[in-house]
Order: sequence, then structure tokens, then C-alpha cells
Amino acid sequence: MKFKFFAFLCLFSIIFGQQTTAQSAFEEIAANRRLSAANYLAYPEPIGVKYTAAPKGYKPFYISHYARHGSRWLIGEWEYKQAVDILRKGAEDGKLTAEGLRVLAICDSVYRMSSGRLGELTPLGARQHRGIGRRMTQNFPEIFKYKNLHVDARSTVVIRCILSMMNECLSVQEANPSAVIKTDASHHDMYYMNYESDKYLQSFRKSDSISSVRRKSWNTHFHPERLMSVLYNDTAYVNQNVKQADLMSRLFAIASNMQSLDTDLELYSLFTTQECYDLWAESNLNWYIYYGNCELSQHMMPYFEASLLNNFLQTADSCLKLSEPSATLRFGHEVVVLPLTALLELDGYGKTYTDYEHLDDVWRNYRIFPMACNIQMIFYRKKGSDDILVKTMLNEHEVTMPVATDKAPYYHWKDLRAYYQKKLDTAREKKCVVR
Repeated sequence: MKFKFFAFLCLFSIIFGQQTTAQSAFEEIAANRRLSAANYLAYPEPIGVKYTAAPKGYKPFYISHYARHGSRWLIGEWEYKQAVDILRKGAEDGKLTAEGLRVLAICDSVYRMSSGRLGELTPLGARQHRGIGRRMTQNFPEIFKYKNLHVDARSTVVIRCILSMMNECLSVQEANPSAVIKTDASHHDMYYMNYESDKYLQSFRKSDSISSVRRKSWNTHFHPERLMSVLYNDTAYVNQNVKQADLMSRLFAIASNMQSLDTDLELYSLFTTQECYDLWAESNLNWYIYYGNCELSQHMMPYFEASLLNNFLQTADSCLKLSEPSATLRFGHEVVVLPLTALLELDGYGKTYTDYEHLDDVWRNYRIFPMACNIQMIFYRKKGSDDILVKTMLNEHEVTMPVATDKAPYYHWKDLRAYYQKKLDTAREKKCVVR
């Protein structure tokens, strides 16, 4: 079992460590169908990743990051109950196969396990952030081993995010008992920590063209017939009584999220590789439209994070004036990390693609926002020089940034800051809120 888990992590490391790969999304999912979970993917620990040495004389002295909470339970009771209720009705009517009864038992067990824990951080989620914090202290000892290091850690007001923050900070405190860590979770900061409620930006998600593209994708990728024949013994009964789309979607969500639980139960074997790919591809397009730099949503979605980007810039301006190392840690959600990745244009994820049928050739959401996904911007300075360098990592892998540099993957902060300030100016011109 331990060998299988180690091999699983190594495979994740290979996939996430090579953002440009000859493998198609289908091939990657065939090799590891857990990737099809998209935002339910459990965090792939970066095993064996090698980092580029900093230019001579440069040392890290400040880190600014935003991280999603770690692995969690599904948020709504209906996400478990709907599948259980549909299957239970089939069982009462004597229409489930032996496999259908087995699937009902598993779903019912997980549903009961979730009681009182909906949306909460799982033990795996806590371990993920302990690991991220531990690796940060190991990767950047010049910052995290500094005596009396000041750490400003902030979370959204959601408990799973707060607990993720506390677990990551525990690792920092463990590595540096002298660190002075301030933690906070307040509605005061929600305007930049999770600005999902912006009705102006949400309006760009509604158009006939979006509906048309989504409908075409649904018809291409959604085929529940085989699955229904596995679960039920009467096709006519299924056609008349079963909400097939709802059942397939809910079973796949439960199957996907079960990798975040400490359990031997699983449902992925219920689906074929093609079905795993198809269900993922349909969600991949939806996430791109609603959070990426997509022309269907008029390139507006990344600007959900304009205030967060502004906070990154302003906080860096303050911390760069300090003579001592420091850290700014933020904890929130994947609906922030994804558009922020697009706004920062990390590894080309801010590009616009219009071939939606082949979107997965160039844009794969599981590389951006698994559980505990994180963006780390590390600032370096050299004694006697005013030139600040920045390296950014997405999920602890070095990424490219949208300005020219002679020291890749290190970028001159003056160039990056000017570039991002122009993006904020553009956001204001587009009537987006920037605070």
C-alpha cells in the first residue's frame, strides 16, 4: 500500500513538474484518473522537484502567498443525499443490480461520514498545509529561520481556510519557535481575499454564446447510458424514473472527492477512463469560461482578483522597505487561485484560447487548483544592489511570468510591478473594483 501511494505521488510530481508535456489530457487521466477530479484533486506533493539556484549574491528575504484551503468534505448535504435518494428509490423498487446496491452502500456510508462535517477540512487537508509550511521553511531558510521573523497570516472567514492557515503556521512555528506570527480571519479583508460576489463581473458570465458553447460541450461529453446499465436492471424504468444526469454528476463528484478522505472506499472504478475524461473536459471548459481569460466572458474574469493583486503590490511595497525578512500568508479558495493565476499570467494560463473543443490541449485546470493549491512569490535581494528579483511558484513549481528577464525563472521586480500596475489601471478602465 505504501509503495502504491509513493508511486502515485511520484506520478503527480512528474505531471505537475512538466507544464509542457507531450501527453494529452486523456493520456494523463488514463494514467491517473484522480486528475479528472479537477478542483477536488488532492494536493500533489512535489516530490523530487529541483529548483533553479538564485543568481550569485541574491538571497530570499520576503515571501507573499495565497493558498487554497486543504482537502475538504463536499459542501452541501444534497451533494451526497441526491445520489443516495435516487439509488435508494431504485433499491426499494427492486431495480438495482448487485453493483447498484454496492454503490448505494458506499454512497450511504460516505454520506453518513459527512454528517456534521460538510465543507470542513479533512485530516488530509490539515496534513497538506503542514507539509507546505514545512517545505517553505526548508526551501527558504533565510526567511523562515530568521530570529523573531514576523509573519502576517490572514484567512477568509471560512473555518476550513482558518484551520489551513493554523496548520501551515504551526509548521513555521515548529521550524522557528522565535517567529512572531499574527493570524487573522475577518470580514474586513474579504474584499480582496474572496471577492466572488461582484455582480458586475458575474454579469459577463451570462450570454447566448456561453450557453451555446456549454450546451455543445455537454452533448459531446455527457453520456450516462452505460453507467445506468451498470446500476439498474431495467432500462425502461431508468428512462421513466431516473434523473440520469443528476445521478451521474453526483456519483462522479462523490468519487472525485473521496481522495480527500482517509478511507479505503472508492467509486472511481465505477467509471471508464473515457467517462472520467469526458466529465473532466466538460468541467474544464466551464472553469475556463467562468474564471479564465476567455473571450466568451469578455476577458473579464481574471479581474475578480484585481483588489487581491493590488494587495500583493501594496504589501510588497511595505515589506520591501524593511531591513528584516518577513512573510505574508493568505488562505482562501480555488475560485480565487484560478483567476489570480490568469491575472498574473503564470505559465501562460492568462492566455486566451478560442478552440473550445481542444481546450484541454493547452489549458488543464487540475494543474492550477487542486486542494491546497498555492501561489508563492519569493523576493530576493543582493547586498549593495537595489535590484529586487522575484521568483513565483504555482503549487511549489517554478513558473514563467509575463515580462522579459535575463535571469529566468527570476524576474526583476521593477518590471513585474510596472506590468501589473498597468493591469490594475486597465481594470479600473473596465469599471472593475480595485481597492
